[in-house]
Amino acid sequence: MAALDVLDESTVAVQNVTVRYKTPADDDGARNSGRIARVARAALGQQPQVVVRALSGISFVARAGEQIGLVGQNGSGKSTLLRVIAGLEKPAKGQVLAESTPVLIGVNAALQPDLSGAQNVRLGCLAMGLTPEETATAMPEVIDLAQLGKAIHRPMRTYSSGMGSRLRFAIATAANPHILLIDEALSTGDAAFRERSEIRMERLRRNAGTVFLVSHAAQTIEETCTRALWLNHGRLVLDGAAGDVALRYRKYAWALAKGNNADAKQIIETAVSERRETAVQIHNPSPENARRPRHARP
Repeated sequence: MAALDVLDESTVAVQNVTVRYKTPADDDGARNSGRIARVARAALGQQPQVVVRALSGISFVARAGEQIGLVGQNGSGKSTLLRVIAGLEKPAKGQVLAESTPVLIGVNAALQPDLSGAQNVRLGCLAMGLTPEETATAMPEVIDLAQLGKAIHRPMRTYSSGMGSRLRFAIATAANPHILLIDEALSTGDAAFRERSEIRMERLRRNAGTVFLVSHAAQTIEETCTRALWLNHGRLVLDGAAGDVALRYRKYAWALAKGNNADAKQIIETAVSERRETAVQIHNPSPENARRPRHARP
C-alpha cells in the first residue's frame, strides 16, 4: 500500500469516498431487505427500495499537469465521481479536498426557464465566480459560441433541448479553471457546434492545471490523457498510465460484447490484483496552504 500525503503539487485529494443512495425496486429486487421491512412498507403503502453503492472506497491524488481519463461501463460511477469532486454531491463517507474550485463542464447545468438566454449567461457566469467585469467581458464569447441568434433574447422555456444544451455548455466554458472536469461535454449539438466546442475545450485543457475527462470512448482517453482510472460498479479497478488502462478496458469491454464472460472476468481480476492501493493521508494544513473541502462529511 502506498501512503501519499497531500503535497504542494497536488491539486485534488480523494480520500476513501463512498456514495450510496436508495432507489425504487420491484419486489424481486427488494426481497433481501427482510420480512419485517417488507410488511412495514406494505402497511404504509411505500414502494420497495434498494441501496445502490455508486462509489465504494475511492482514493487517489491528482497533481498539476495531469490529464486524467475515467473509463468504465455505464453505471460504473464515473459521473458520480466528477460530481463529488465538483462539490455537487455529498459522499456518505470520505472526503475530497481541492486547491481551487473545480469546474464541471457538462450539459446539465440548471438555468432559469423564465429568463432570456442572455440573462442566464450573466447569472451563470456570476454563479461560477466571475466578477461583474469578467462576466461582461465573457458574455460576447459565450453568446457567439452558443450560436442561438436572436433566440438568445427569448425565454429559455422556448428553447429546444438542443438549444438549451448548447447554451449550458457555452456558459460552463466561460471560466478558465485550474481544475477542469469534463463529462461527455462534446456529445451535443450539430457538427458545426461540435467543431467550435472542441476548439474551445482544447484551449481550456491547455490552460488548466489538472483535467478530468469522462468518455465512453477508450481511444479518446488513450489519445488525450496521461493517466486513467478504470471504475467498475463503483470500485476502482486500475489507476495508471492512460495507454495501459485504456487498452485493458477495451479488451474487457470487447470480451463482454462477445459474450466471453470468463475472459472478461479474468481481465478485470488481473487488473485489480496489479493495482497499487493508495492511502491518502490528509493532515491539518496551515491556513495559507489549506485545500478546499468539497462537501466533505466528517
